[in-house]
Amino acid sequence: MGTFTREHNNLVETLITIFTVHKGSLKVLLIKNKIDPYKGYWILPGSPLKNSETLESNITDAVFDQTGILKLYIEQCCAFSGLNRNPDNRVIGISFMGLADSTTLEVRREEKKDIESEWFSIDELPKTGYDHEEVIKKNIECLKKKIVNINILRNLFPSDFTIPELQKIFEQILNKKLDRRNFRKRIITMDLLEDTNEFNIGGNGRPAKLYRFKENISEKNLF
Repeated sequence: MGTFTREHNNLVETLITIFTVHKGSLKVLLIKNKIDPYKGYWILPGSPLKNSETLESNITDAVFDQTGILKLYIEQCCAFSGLNRNPDNRVIGISFMGLADSTTLEVRREEKKDIESEWFSIDELPKTGYDHEEVIKKNIECLKKKIVNINILRNLFPSDFTIPELQKIFEQILNKKLDRRNFRKRIITMDLLEDTNEFNIGGNGRPAKLYRFKENISEKNLF
C-alpha cells in the first residue's frame, strides 16, 4: 500500500436507485433537491460517507432518513469517479440498487414530511441533478443482468401478478419485445409459480389469472 497525502483525501457519497413495479411499470424513487447546486432538480437518495460508517450502514440509514423505507433488498452496483461530478468538491459516488414491491412499500413506508419524493417510470425520467441520470442508467444495466434470476425478481413481485404483467416488466428492463407464448411456456414449465385462484378484475379484456412465486425456489435463471 502506498503513502497517502492530501492529494488522496477524496470525499465519498452513497447513492441508491430504488426500483419498484407500480401500475405495470418499473419506477424509480427520486427526491427534490432543496439546495444549490441543482436546487429544484430531482436526485437520488444518498448521503456523504462518515469516517465512522461502512458503506452498507450509511446507505441503510440514508434510505430510511430520506424515504421512510425501513427495509428493502439492497445490492452495491457501480462506482463513479468523474472529476466534475460535484461542482464544489471532488466526490466519489458509490451506487446501490434497491428493490421493493409496491404493496409492502405502501404499508411499511413512513411519511417524511420535510422531504418531497416521487416515483418516476424509468422511461419518463424528470430533469435530474449532478450525474444522477447516468447513475440511474448504470443501475438499470445492473438490474438487467440480475433480473433473470428468480430470487432477485421476487423482490419486485412477491404475490398477485399476472404473467402478462411479468412479461411487460421484463420487456421494459431488457428494452426488447419478448414472444408472448414462449415467455408463458418458459415460466410455466420451470414450475416457479402457484395459482392464487384469483383473477384481476377491472382490466381491459378477459380477466387474467393471478399468480405468486412459490416459496423456497432454488437459485435459477429464467433465461
